[in-house]
Amino acid sequence: MVKDAAEGLRPPGRAHSVVMEDRRRAQLTGVTDVASFNEQEVIMLTEEGDIALVGEDLHIAHLNLEEGKLTVEGRIAGIEYGDKPAQKKGGILSRWLR
Repeated sequence: MVKDAAEGLRPPGRAHSVVMEDRRRAQLTGVTDVASFNEQEVIMLTEEGDIALVGEDLHIAHLNLEEGKLTVEGRIAGIEYGDKPAQKKGGILSRWLR
């Protein structure tokens, strides 16, 4: 387990961080995938849930999913955190055998 100041202990995983520069550039780490993007919204996935950046003229300047790094540029108006993804309870075989 890894110590988390806000929640106590959490399972080890890829932590994320967000660095905002003048509301024109956001650098994020811990990104596992980009769910969708357009000029008004970029939605990315982390192990702790979804993150959405909203604004105007947004574009992905850099993406490296192996390292979990994403850079978004444009006029960033806000950031929104979504719910933590639900834990899967086994594969399809275990669901068939219930």
